[in-house]
Amino acid sequence: MEFETVIGLEIHAQLNTKTKIFCGCSTTFGAPPNSHTCPICLGMPGVLPVLNKAVVESAIKLGLATHSVINRFNQFARKNYFYPDLPKGYQTSQFDLPIVGRGEIEIEVDGVKKTIGITRIHMEEDAGKLIHDEVEPVSHVDLNRTGTPLLEIVSEPDMRSPEEAVAYLKKLHAIVRYLGICDGNMQEGSFRCDANISLRPVGQKEFGTRTELKNMNSFRHVQHALEYEVRRQRDMLLDGETIVQETLLWNPDKNCSESMRGKEDAHDYRYFPCPDLVPVEISDEWIEQVRKSLPELPDEKKSRFESEYGLPEYDAVLLTSDKELADYFEQVVAAGVQAKKASNWMMTELLRELKGEEISDCKVTPAQLSSLLLMVEKNTISGKIAKTVFLDMMESGKDPETIVEEKNLIQVSDESELMAIVAEIIAANPTQAEDFRNGKSKIMGFFVGQLMQKTKGKANPKMANDLFVKALSE
Repeated sequence: MEFETVIGLEIHAQLNTKTKIFCGCSTTFGAPPNSHTCPICLGMPGVLPVLNKAVVESAIKLGLATHSVINRFNQFARKNYFYPDLPKGYQTSQFDLPIVGRGEIEIEVDGVKKTIGITRIHMEEDAGKLIHDEVEPVSHVDLNRTGTPLLEIVSEPDMRSPEEAVAYLKKLHAIVRYLGICDGNMQEGSFRCDANISLRPVGQKEFGTRTELKNMNSFRHVQHALEYEVRRQRDMLLDGETIVQETLLWNPDKNCSESMRGKEDAHDYRYFPCPDLVPVEISDEWIEQVRKSLPELPDEKKSRFESEYGLPEYDAVLLTSDKELADYFEQVVAAGVQAKKASNWMMTELLRELKGEEISDCKVTPAQLSSLLLMVEKNTISGKIAKTVFLDMMESGKDPETIVEEKNLIQVSDESELMAIVAEIIAANPTQAEDFRNGKSKIMGFFVGQLMQKTKGKANPKMANDLFVKALSE
């Protein structure tokens, strides 16, 4: 029996506002436990929340960027549940009247484009954090995160593979970073994902029983968790077992999912309108004001990179997947480097040496990379030497000119100096010289390699090739 995978994602993007959603406490990450709290975010009796305007504006931005409906009238609700890190016993969220309604974004997997529907985007406050003691069987509660503003993006169940889910997640990750509303730091929990997944026989319209994979904080974990859950559910269905609706946690160390609790439905939370907050009304003028402030988004930037710089689609997609990477590329090109040459270096040498780190952590500035590439273009150094210099730059942060001077790496382009070495190599290898004269042109690589070895890689390779051809033809 063949099964079809059905996946929907619930993504939480933590907004990078300076203060929390309903109070003036700081949202700065990494502060001492329980130091960024006040009576409002601690849920003390008699306090009243005040909505942070920047949160509403961020929600409108994301709604516009995802081609979604902005609900002019929306309302907060209380989501009731009891957990140690939720001091009020309820979470202030939105339910039947969210700020953003239906929308969509386009993804691409293996060259195939697909539109994924967005059900809703709503504002809510984050809960605190439990810190489990590694020695004693106790947990500590840090409420610094309580009240931090979140946007929850709920997708339609339109994804049919883990690859599509990851592509959708990456696309939204790029959008919130381009908008500047979320730093996207998955390790710190600023951008995290819950995945609902079920299987059904191919051709069946009704969905199967779903499970929810909770709080995954890396693209790799999402991919592995969904792949595992597809295999697990398929094996159970083929064995005639019943899938239980439950919430699962992904254990990356064991590479498997583990049961956390039974999956709740909306009625389990007993939603009702929050009596402490008035409904939010958004004017058309405010929406248009926000629309005019929107930056160039990933899809728009990709199209421009293709048309303005003549880049292939593959290059444009990769370079615009991250705003800082795209900005870095444009600064290199602005300094006079050919666009394709800059793209090739960034996609190979630069991204390889970053080893997954952010471009903002790179020691090599756009100005330094452009200087290095222009040195190659002017034949000051060879392409091979440039790669060696670049590794030094990544380690030390020095300018390429400084490294080239310190290590005496300037390319040898003096014809008379090189011709003397060429004559010496030909005289020492008469058999190979005769082979070249008899039509074995591939032997040229041997001669140029000998010259590079004698000059420690500093010879101008094109000039070396031309000189050997001239000398062997005489």
